[in-house]
Amino acid sequence: MADAKMLNKVPVREQDPKVRATNFEEVCLGYNQEEAMEEAQRCLGCKKPKCVEGCPVSINIPGFIEQIKEGNIEEAYKVIGLSSALPAICGRVCPQESQCEGQCIRGKKGEAVSIGKLERFVADYALEHDIKPVGAEVKNGHKVAVIGSGPSGLTCAGDLAKAGYDVTVFEALHELGGVLVYGIPEFRLPKQKVVKKEIEKVKELGVKFETNVVIGKSTTIDQLIEDEGFEAVFIGSGAGLPMFMGIPGENASGVFSANEYLTRSNLMKAFDDSYDTPIAAGKKVAVVGGGNVAMDAARTALRLGAEVHIVYRRSEAELPARAEEVHHAKEEGVQFDLLCNPVEILTDDKDWVTGIRCIRMELGEPDASGRRRPVEIEGSEYDIEVDTVIMSLGTSPNPLISSTTKGLDVNRRKCIVADEENGQTSKEGVFAGGDAVTGAATVILAMGAGKAGAKGIDEYLKNKEK
Repeated sequence: MADAKMLNKVPVREQDPKVRATNFEEVCLGYNQEEAMEEAQRCLGCKKPKCVEGCPVSINIPGFIEQIKEGNIEEAYKVIGLSSALPAICGRVCPQESQCEGQCIRGKKGEAVSIGKLERFVADYALEHDIKPVGAEVKNGHKVAVIGSGPSGLTCAGDLAKAGYDVTVFEALHELGGVLVYGIPEFRLPKQKVVKKEIEKVKELGVKFETNVVIGKSTTIDQLIEDEGFEAVFIGSGAGLPMFMGIPGENASGVFSANEYLTRSNLMKAFDDSYDTPIAAGKKVAVVGGGNVAMDAARTALRLGAEVHIVYRRSEAELPARAEEVHHAKEEGVQFDLLCNPVEILTDDKDWVTGIRCIRMELGEPDASGRRRPVEIEGSEYDIEVDTVIMSLGTSPNPLISSTTKGLDVNRRKCIVADEENGQTSKEGVFAGGDAVTGAATVILAMGAGKAGAKGIDEYLKNKEK
C-alpha cells in the first residue's frame, strides 16, 4: 500500500475557484513543512538525476530535496542558492512539467515529484525567516552594468555579485522586477510578499539598483562604458513591444495589447480601488492567443467582472500555456473558443468594439513548429459579441537599445544576436540574454541566459586581465 501512495504527489492546497475568481490573492497556497517533508520522501535521489538536466539553471535538485527530508530547510535554501537567485519566483512560475518534473523518473510510473512546489516551500521559508544569501568574501574591483531588472538581469547581477563584481542594475520603470512586476498577475506571483523580497535578497549580495533610467534615452551603452567606467554590460531589457494581427478594426477603442492591459493591472494596480489607474474592465472580453500571457489576461479580466472568451486558432492539445494555467482558467469560468481565428473586429459608428468576427479552423499538416497547421474552413465565419478585445500574440524587443548602440547586431525580428553559451554580442564587452535575445519566452529561460551572461562576462574580464 505504501508503494501506491508513493506514486502520487502530495496534493497542494488551493483557493476555491468560486472564491478566487473574485479576488487577486494567490491561487496556489503551497505546502507546509509537514507536506513538504512527506513529498520529499518520494524523491529517489537518482545518481544521474535527469531532473537537473531539465533545469535551465542546473539546480542540484536531489541535493536540496535530501535536506528537506532531514528537515534542514535552511541548508536546502543554500543548495538552491548556489544556482538560483529567485527560487520563490521560479517555484511559482516555472513550467516544471516540461523541465525538471518532465524528466523525473517517478513520472514514468506515476506522478513526478512536485519539485516546483518544494522549491517554493524552501524559498518562502527563507523569506519568512530572513535567511541571508551567501555573497562574495572579497570584491575584485571590476564594475559591470546590467540593463533591466527582470529575471535575466537579476540572475546575471546576482551571479556576478557572488563572484566579487561591483554591479549596478539600471531599470527603465519606477519599480524593480521587469516582467515579474508588470507582466505576471498578483494571483500567480504576489509582488510584496515574493518579488520585492527576492529582489531584496539580490541587494543583500551587494548589487546596486537605479530606477527610471531608460538606456537609449537617459544614457547609452557607449556612455556607460566610456564615461562611467563600466568594463562590461549585460543587456536583459526584455521584450515589451506588443504584436498585432493587422486585421480590420484593430485600432478601434476597446482593443488592447495584453502587455498594456496587464501592466495597468499588475504594475499600476488598476485592480485595487485605492489606486486611480483606469482599466477597461469590459462586460464581455475576448482574449486572442493561447499562451501563459493570454491566460493571465483572461483571468485578470474575469476577476474584474467580465465574461471572458479565449480565442485560439489551434486545438487544446496545442495550447502553449502551462497545463496548470489552462486548468485554473477553466475552473474559474473562462470559456475557450478553440479552432477559430479572428478575421475582423466589429465596431459601432463611434468606433467602439461591438464584437469579433472569427473563422473556424481545422488542423492540417505539421508546420515548422512541429504543431499541426491551422487551416481556415471556407464560409464558416461567425460573430462573438464582445466590448473589449485583448491581443496576446507575443512581444518583441523594443528597438531603442539596439538603435542607439553602435556595432550591436540584431536579427530580422529585432532581437539582439548573442551567443547562447556566454551571451556575447557582436560588440566587445557587451553581453545579452533573455527575451531581448529570444523574443518572449519563460522566466526560467531568461534566468538561464542571465547565468550564461554572468559566466561570459567573468571569463571576458579575466582574459582581459591576462
